[in-house]
Amino acid sequence: MSPLPETVTLAQSSSGNPVLNITVFIAFIAVTLFVVFRVGRTTSKAADFYTGGARFSGRQNGLAIAGDYLSAASFLGIVGGVALTGYDGFLYAVGFFVAWLLALLLVAEPLRNTGRFTMADVLSFRLRQRPVRIAAALATLFVSLFYLIAQMAGAGALVSVLLDIHGSAAQAVVIGVVGVMMTAYVLIGGMKGTTYVQMIKAILLCSGVIIMTVIILAMVRGNVSELLQLAVEKHGGNEAILSPGVKYGATTATKLDFISLGISLTLGVAGLPHVLMRFYTVPTAREARKSVTWAIVLIGGFYLLTLILGYAAAAFVGPDRIKAAPGGANAAAPLLALELAGPIFMALISAVAFATVLAVVAGLAITASASVAHDVYDAVLRHGKASEEEQVRVSRITVVVIGVAATALGIAAMHQNVAFLVSLAFCIAASANLPTILFSLFWRRFTTTGAVASMTVGLVSALVLIVFSPAVSGSSTSILPSVDFAWFPLTNPGLVTIPLGFLAAVVGTFVGPRDNLDDKRTEMEVRSVTGVGVEAPVAH
Repeated sequence: MSPLPETVTLAQSSSGNPVLNITVFIAFIAVTLFVVFRVGRTTSKAADFYTGGARFSGRQNGLAIAGDYLSAASFLGIVGGVALTGYDGFLYAVGFFVAWLLALLLVAEPLRNTGRFTMADVLSFRLRQRPVRIAAALATLFVSLFYLIAQMAGAGALVSVLLDIHGSAAQAVVIGVVGVMMTAYVLIGGMKGTTYVQMIKAILLCSGVIIMTVIILAMVRGNVSELLQLAVEKHGGNEAILSPGVKYGATTATKLDFISLGISLTLGVAGLPHVLMRFYTVPTAREARKSVTWAIVLIGGFYLLTLILGYAAAAFVGPDRIKAAPGGANAAAPLLALELAGPIFMALISAVAFATVLAVVAGLAITASASVAHDVYDAVLRHGKASEEEQVRVSRITVVVIGVAATALGIAAMHQNVAFLVSLAFCIAASANLPTILFSLFWRRFTTTGAVASMTVGLVSALVLIVFSPAVSGSSTSILPSVDFAWFPLTNPGLVTIPLGFLAAVVGTFVGPRDNLDDKRTEMEVRSVTGVGVEAPVAH
């Protein structure tokens, strides 16, 4: 084994240069806020706020999809997971990417052809509007909220590492500042501003990961086996990090947890409202398919490189230093950047990671606000008679409320791995949303009773089992480690709640009354498959 190159000697500071870090952050934030302000000045109509007027090209939307999908979990969480648990940490990357392909094959284009602004547009197309929209809005809010918690926790960990902040109170203040900024991005720019930030972020994030990978491969002279051996040595010679089982192989419960995690990740994306909503921002089905091509290339390439980054973090930073840093596993990527090229590179990579958080939370906030304003306020409370200005106003109020809630919960979960927190959002999406989406698109017999039953049972069962799982209490790694009210053994309940969601849909359909909306069902079939009759929501 050749000695470790001098360029990877551990840096003296765990956070680089805090003054340089915050300077780069402020500059980056100023630039992105300027972009948001410039493109958001024309945001006044609902179509502008929700979908950017459906005027983005396939390439632009593909970049934005990658920007939306490659969240803090994808960068900070997976790199940290691989660095600490090796093979098992990379399972998140595999699950995220396979899930993306499943979502595209099954639901992406039919959803775009059938809906206009939100996921509930599709679910209520051939069913009774009011009950379905209310249930879909609640599911959307909880999925978005859990996803937002992960992003807030990632942002808190990131900034805490950069500024060398170790106290919980100071990290809570950091998360609060992130919440304020996220709210400002959405209120100013709407979907237009958010999409441009997502495009910029996708380009910078993928470029940063490629540069880091090139530096790593140069340091080991292209010998990946040497990189893996260095990682094993930093783990005390434990070669188990190269094989399955470090995190999910010890007991029957952890093995079932692995199966549950895999199911949740694979099926969850097809039910994520903020990802599916991106397909409403292009004018035609052809541009939607083009955006898919761009997204697949960017997302697939990114996840392959996170494996190298994770083992490099284990080799050049070490698991002990990662665990001791503010944010724990989430600090692995910025600490690796510090080791590879010094404080300036760390500041730049961290600024890109911070942009990742801002872009994703902005997209989530827009999705949640659109669901409340369009599905609940306009369709249910105002019976479709609310003006577009009213809808936008309600959306902006919702953004503020969601921002406050996500900030408070993000503070509670700030020491959790963000990839794990996102997996809980995937579980809720797969349990509450996916059965109704699939049956609405592909089962002619499906009824309103089945849809409401599926979303209600899937959502409630997922929330209850998460609350009473080891993820929330009962262990040193729980969100509330000092108490123990966990009686459900799995940290991710998807193995139970996803089948419950499908079962409730089937039982509700056969038990409840028929909807007698055959014309709407036929129209939906034609539109979802062919796109005939679809009109893009162009802003006036």
